Amino acid sequence: MDNTDPDAVRVFSLNCWGIRYLSKYCSQRYHMIGELLCKEKPDIVLLQEVWSEKDYLFLKKKLSCTHPYTHYFKSGVIGSGLAIFSKHRIHDTLLHRYSLNGYPYMAHHGDWFGGKAVGMAVLSLGSLTANVYVTHLHAEYNREKDSYLAHRVVQAWELQQFIRHTSAGADVVILGGDLNMHPQDLGNRLLRSYTGLRDAYAETAKFDGCEGGVTLIADNPFISQKEIFPFEKGIRIDYILFKGSSRAEIGCDSMSTTKGSVADSPFPFSDHEALTAELKLNSAQTGNDKPCKTPDSLVDIVTEARTEVKVGLHCAERMRYTAARTGVMGLALLFLELAIAAVPWFALGAEQPFPQTSFYLLAALCFAILLTTFLLYIFYTIEIKSLQGAEDQMRLAVALRHSCECLCF
Repeated sequence: MDNTDPDAVRVFSLNCWGIRYLSKYCSQRYHMIGELLCKEKPDIVLLQEVWSEKDYLFLKKKLSCTHPYTHYFKSGVIGSGLAIFSKHRIHDTLLHRYSLNGYPYMAHHGDWFGGKAVGMAVLSLGSLTANVYVTHLHAEYNREKDSYLAHRVVQAWELQQFIRHTSAGADVVILGGDLNMHPQDLGNRLLRSYTGLRDAYAETAKFDGCEGGVTLIADNPFISQKEIFPFEKGIRIDYILFKGSSRAEIGCDSMSTTKGSVADSPFPFSDHEALTAELKLNSAQTGNDKPCKTPDSLVDIVTEARTEVKVGLHCAERMRYTAARTGVMGLALLFLELAIAAVPWFALGAEQPFPQTSFYLLAALCFAILLTTFLLYIFYTIEIKSLQGAEDQMRLAVALRHSCECLCF
């Protein structure tokens, strides 16, 4: 790419739902995604749930002519699922893995096994430096009884911290990904309020896509009504966010989403809809980039986040206590078994009151209980420490904000 500053940057974001052997028509859909990107040629491609490195390598080869610069972020047991493809040179990358990401025993949800994270790539847009972020937050499986709300709030808190601390020298900041949060959810408000990022859908002058910008829609054959209940038409949980700087003003000229069905194909690209935003760039000498509109005060938002983190902390402490109590019961059962086993040694001539096989099975059960509760105790301790750390940071932020307000008066 040459050093002339581009007038616009087209950003594409999609959750690919690429779980090999589990996701429906996985390989066929990757071929469709590759064909779409070769045809549309967006400047920056941000993908989530590319769980298999083989699928990433397939896309890398497929897009080698149109997007020569790529990076795949590796994390967790099966990877972060995050990938970036770019027409512009990538100078540096960085990955931050979220400290909380669900529970290992909730294997049917699978979030814990994927190292949910935020990946950053530093790009050159002519003479401008762009920090591009791609992320995927923990899913919301039950809106009424959300067991993962505290985890997602902490992830949003860590995400805004990561963006603020790494983007100080950037002229343009772009974030794309599956946030698994509705536009007015707490974590979303926390992220946008702290970073000043603006929502491409809310800012665009022209939109072509699903009504309300929803990215999980009822018409998608891969989506069940249970996933979007009680929202009949769908939900908006995928985003492209952006902001400029003193050197570059940025706005969204147009935005589009796919609409479920794909021409000449019996199934869509993914269970999520793809987003494409046309971001217009202008040089700015006075730093008049449009500020983010935040209806709630920052202190109120952080205080609300602290409340949710405290609720999660209370639940984690209760679960750790339950694990410890169960472990003690397992240990007591093991001692009882040992005491019964020692009876023939002290009472000469006495026979073992229970069959030997039963003793072995009971011993195995005791050891299994002790091992499981020990691992759970360690896991819940780590969760508690992470929640306490986030709550301490939020308390400090609120105190600092109050101090600043007092100084102003």
